[in-house]
Amino acid sequence: MAQCVQSVQEFVQDSFVPMVAVLCSEEAERVTRKNNLNFAELLRPFCRLTSEGHIRDPNNQVQVVKNLRICVNNVVTSPNTAFSPAQRRVLNEVVLSCQPQEGTATNVITAGDCDLNFSATTPWFEAYRENFLQSMPASEHEFLNHYLACLLVVSSTETVPVEQFLKLSQEQHRIQHSGDYTNPKWFIPNTLKYYVLLHDMSEGGEQRADSVYEDMKQRYGHQGCYLLKMNSRTFSAEEDEQIPDPWSQYLHRNNLQSQVSAAATDRGPVSCQGSQGDSHPSTEKGEASNSLESHPLQLDTASSSGSLHTLSAVNPELKKGARDPESLAGGAGSHGASLTLNDHDHIRQFIQEFTFRGLLPHIEKNIRQLNDQLVSRKGLSRSLFTATKKWFGGGKVPEKGISEPKSTCGLLYPPEAPELQIRKMADLCFLVQHYELAYSCYHTAKKDFLSDQAMLYAAGALEMAAVSAFLQAGAPRPYPAHYMDTAIQTYRDVCKNMVLAERCALLSAEILKSQVKYSDAATLLIKMTSEDSDLRSALLLEQAAHCFINMRNPMVRKFAFHMILAGHRFSKAGQRRHALRCYCQAMQVYKERGWSLAEDHINFTIGRQSFTLSHPENAVTAFRQILTNDSRQTATQQGAFLREYLYVYKSVVLGNEDRLPQLPLPCIHSSATRVYFGHERRLAEGEKQAATHVSLDQEYDQDLAAMWCHLEEQLVAAANRGIVPATFQPTQCCLNSQTDNLRFPLAVAEEPIIVEVTFRNPLKVPLALSNLSLLWRFTAEGATPSEEKTTEELINARLRLLPHSTGQLNIVGVVYNLAAASSGEGALLLSTGQQALEVMVVRGRQDLKIQGPRLNQTKEDKMLVRHGQDRRLDPIITPPMPLMEVFFLQFPTALLCGEIRKAYVEFCNVSGGALCGLRVASTHPDFFTFGSQTTTPLTPVSPTSAENCSAYKTTATTRQPGSVASETLVSAKDFSQLSGVMEIPIEGGTLQPGESTQLPLWLRGPDQEGVHEINFLFYYESTTKGIKISHRVLRHTVFICASRSLSVQASACRSSVPPHHSVDEKGSGGTLVFVDVENINTSEAGVREFHIIQVSSSSRHWCLHKCINPANDKDCKLTSRERAKLCFRATRCKPHQEKYTFADLNLGNERIISSSTPCGDFFFRGCRPPQPQRVDGTSSRTSSTNKSPASDISNIVRKCNELDLNIIVIWKAYVVEDNKQLILEGQLHVALQTIGKEASSLTPKEEAQEMALLKFKAEVPAPVALLSAELSQLIKTNLHYPETYTHPFVQESLCVVPVTLTLSNCSSAPVDVLIDLRHKSSSPESLEVHSSFTWVGQTQYKLQLKPLEVLCLTLRACFLQAGVYNLNTPRVFAKLAEQGAMCETSQQAASPALIIINSARVQPQGDVLGLLD
Repeated sequence: MAQCVQSVQEFVQDSFVPMVAVLCSEEAERVTRKNNLNFAELLRPFCRLTSEGHIRDPNNQVQVVKNLRICVNNVVTSPNTAFSPAQRRVLNEVVLSCQPQEGTATNVITAGDCDLNFSATTPWFEAYRENFLQSMPASEHEFLNHYLACLLVVSSTETVPVEQFLKLSQEQHRIQHSGDYTNPKWFIPNTLKYYVLLHDMSEGGEQRADSVYEDMKQRYGHQGCYLLKMNSRTFSAEEDEQIPDPWSQYLHRNNLQSQVSAAATDRGPVSCQGSQGDSHPSTEKGEASNSLESHPLQLDTASSSGSLHTLSAVNPELKKGARDPESLAGGAGSHGASLTLNDHDHIRQFIQEFTFRGLLPHIEKNIRQLNDQLVSRKGLSRSLFTATKKWFGGGKVPEKGISEPKSTCGLLYPPEAPELQIRKMADLCFLVQHYELAYSCYHTAKKDFLSDQAMLYAAGALEMAAVSAFLQAGAPRPYPAHYMDTAIQTYRDVCKNMVLAERCALLSAEILKSQVKYSDAATLLIKMTSEDSDLRSALLLEQAAHCFINMRNPMVRKFAFHMILAGHRFSKAGQRRHALRCYCQAMQVYKERGWSLAEDHINFTIGRQSFTLSHPENAVTAFRQILTNDSRQTATQQGAFLREYLYVYKSVVLGNEDRLPQLPLPCIHSSATRVYFGHERRLAEGEKQAATHVSLDQEYDQDLAAMWCHLEEQLVAAANRGIVPATFQPTQCCLNSQTDNLRFPLAVAEEPIIVEVTFRNPLKVPLALSNLSLLWRFTAEGATPSEEKTTEELINARLRLLPHSTGQLNIVGVVYNLAAASSGEGALLLSTGQQALEVMVVRGRQDLKIQGPRLNQTKEDKMLVRHGQDRRLDPIITPPMPLMEVFFLQFPTALLCGEIRKAYVEFCNVSGGALCGLRVASTHPDFFTFGSQTTTPLTPVSPTSAENCSAYKTTATTRQPGSVASETLVSAKDFSQLSGVMEIPIEGGTLQPGESTQLPLWLRGPDQEGVHEINFLFYYESTTKGIKISHRVLRHTVFICASRSLSVQASACRSSVPPHHSVDEKGSGGTLVFVDVENINTSEAGVREFHIIQVSSSSRHWCLHKCINPANDKDCKLTSRERAKLCFRATRCKPHQEKYTFADLNLGNERIISSSTPCGDFFFRGCRPPQPQRVDGTSSRTSSTNKSPASDISNIVRKCNELDLNIIVIWKAYVVEDNKQLILEGQLHVALQTIGKEASSLTPKEEAQEMALLKFKAEVPAPVALLSAELSQLIKTNLHYPETYTHPFVQESLCVVPVTLTLSNCSSAPVDVLIDLRHKSSSPESLEVHSSFTWVGQTQYKLQLKPLEVLCLTLRACFLQAGVYNLNTPRVFAKLAEQGAMCETSQQAASPALIIINSARVQPQGDVLGLLD
């Protein structure tokens, strides 16, 4: 329990004091009314004795009476046997009028991680307890609150005061003994009458008063009367001195007592002042009665929507009147105005004289008489005593008393019953603080009552026995708490008397608290809670909570839980201030502990009570806590919370409309705020496709951002002569949490800034937002900041600002209207404001506070938690810049691999400034080309007129059998921009404001199938230099789906035709080129067939000369999965410095000029030829220091096999689409680098690298070993001989055939050749043909061939018989001149050289048939 002002002993003693009645004459009442008091009120501040009194017990021992207080009341004859509703209203008003004062002492307890701050004292509980005990009705089973004496007061101004005393004495006797009145109750039949003569000093006649008093002493004795002089104060003295007013603290109680009496007398409405004091609590109780059956922790939803309207309707005047003591006292005015301090002393002296000379001796005499009666009966046995009572009128009367409940088993002792005499003696001893004798009597009476089953009497005896045992000096016996428990249970369960049970519990709890038995006290208090009295239950639950927190180990959660229960019962009792206080104290425990439902209940209740008590700011704060956290409440409950909050919030805003407070809903994810600078992408009309650029609908990708930054670096370097400036910063059009926001972003005047705010609705009910606007602050250059507000259009929580001047812009927050939507489930509705008019709408703001990334650079940053700046909401507004838009026409989304398509791109300057320096960079520079100015064919002006035109530059020709290729010399400089950055060839290089231009754009499908993401970055600058933004970029991303078309494999080998037999006269022989084409299209794109219409070549050293396919193959047509093989002869070109020879061999009736756009462009962009001169120079420089013979041989052999021939296969495809036939065209590239190695147009798939063992020691480099396959290419051999030879073997047995051996030196170095004709082939192929021939003549030759020299040797082969022979048997060894024999390597043998030897048929004369061997 909370701390009390009194000690427990003082509290218990003051709970049971001697009762003294007062009867006054009318004249005496008139005298006291001069002080605005009646006589009982006049005495009340002086009823506590300041000196000790003494009495003698029956054993003649002196008993000291300390700090005695008496209770003086007017005689009220109205029945007041039980607690009436009026009395309960009085107690309610007592608690309501006693509120905690600001600045009072508080306790701070640290329990665990909570610091609890709560009130150390509970004066409202003490006031309730005191008034409750003083208003206890008199009962028949006990005598503690029965009157022991009666003061008869008569004024000295009476004509015959003695007659008035006689009348008053007779009146008292009539009230006590006539039987007409049940109240008041008197302790003993012979009530002490004490005669008081009241003399008004202001009226004079002091001598008469003294003479009357002397007469009284003669008549009543000097110990039975007193002369009280008062009203000594004059009018002049009133102005000079200030007399204290000790009556004010008692007048409220006195008025309550009189109010109870008036309510009991008149069953109708109470008096005017009483109704004013009772109307407020009764109203509050009526309002709260609807939720009596609800659980304390249940959040009611049925009445929550409009409850605040009802709660706010309480009349504040009634509250003021209920708390005003003067209104309860009957009017304004000071008390004791006619009294001086001497009069105060006279009154105090009168009380002391009355007590010491009248009351205490009277009590002492009655104790002795009762003791004598009891002692005289001690000799009798219990059974005989009981029988005597039964026969001689000492038995119980079997009738039900008026004052006892029905559960007392019908027992009512007569006044002269011995059991009641013992109880009277015990009560008298208790009142004069003789607790030992009182305990003995109570204990004896308890046994008698229990034996008679008089449970009400027994419970009273148990209660007082326990109190007497506790109050005994020296504590000879422990406090019998079980006595109290039995008494409480009996009062409550058997007797059904909650008033007596409550008194018993209050006493026992205070005693247990004094013995530090807080747990037992809390248990006792909790048991006393019930539904019949919310106020009592609230007060007891609050005291139980204080017991839990005052334990040695504070039970914090039990304290908070019981505070919640107490607050709930306070609320039901109409004590809203106390309810709010309890909930606020409990909130200290439940706050931020994860108990969201309990926290919601507390905050909701605090909000409602605060609003009712005219604290709307506190109510808004409490409701914000409910709506801020992620709630686990149901949707219905959350809707009730929201409606309450909006209502409270609106009432707060109405009083302060100038400043918009912060709204808790919806939650704003500030770090997810995105800022977009510039216009949104414009959707093009018709066939125009606008550049994708950057949009808020796109997700941010770190890898993509790095790719765009790399492209921009390339463009900036190209615009600054290959150097990226040190101040370069990549363009960021959209800022988010993942971008670099450490610097102030740059925005352009007259271009919008779009802010995307991410809202999150934490509730399960929808919210409606309307009239969203951005709160911003702008500082012009050289001006002071000014805060304004602008409302712009709303697109899915995207707000737009349009700056008009340069300066610093700071985006502060968001302003919007909030309402509870009527539909949806947990949605966030963004409305235009029209649908929100019917519901309650409030307007507020939320600030955008973005925390930058955590710093992690220095040691201090790593040790501490530091965050950098995030400047995405603080852009710098720069002067206007040119703005370009790009549109694409006839841009495809699907292409065949290698397909050529012609599209158009349009550049528009939509700003007020000219732009220049247009460039474009791409991740796939080989995908597109703008063409070269020198080779670009004439294109139609309008793209629509070129729908059926070929993308190539063509000429009509007729193919002739054996025709040679058309050659064209082209310089690589004509096809510039071989890097990833291309300048856009617009006319004049500048786009003026409002000007637009169209350029053709040739596209080539990627060589690899699949979906390809191709990115373009367009770059342009302003013609005005020296501004903050040096350039601007525009992004465009396309996705191209590439389907399979053709697969081209090409290989080359040296021709075996000797030069002097060759048709052409170019060089020293040619090379055969085989082109293998396969249709690998799966007909998914509707492709019917492919036509190979032309094969072209491009090289600086070689060119295709002619097609040597059969003459009847006029056209090469391939359907699905078909293949074709083409054979061409390639010859060396005349050397031209840095010029390429393009040779075209058309297979149809039209020739495509491959050296012009777009064929040549895609050749140079796709097949990047190597730079052999640069490589050779580098290698020669690096190997000049350690040149070896083997490396020289390797270089010579490698150059011997180099071809460097690029094949361009141009095709057409016939496609059926929408029942229309379309003709597609394209080109595939194959780079032949080496003779004998096959090349393909398809890029080989990368295989996963296998894991290799780690090598910890450096390996010794192996010596350079030349492969025989490489050395075998030095010399090319050809045998020339007749295919058939007829020889008459009958006439001549030996056949000698001449054979020419042609030797060609393929290298650029002199070669030593050794020819050995003695070699006999042992291969199975040679043996299968025939082997019976031999070379005759010189069989071994040793020659030296100069570089690229051709030498012919004439050999002779000798055959013995007819047959088929392989002449390819000579062995040819070659080595480079000036090299050792170790380098000599046999040259590769050509294909078998077969000769047919026929035997001539000889026809002799006379024979018809010839002989054939």
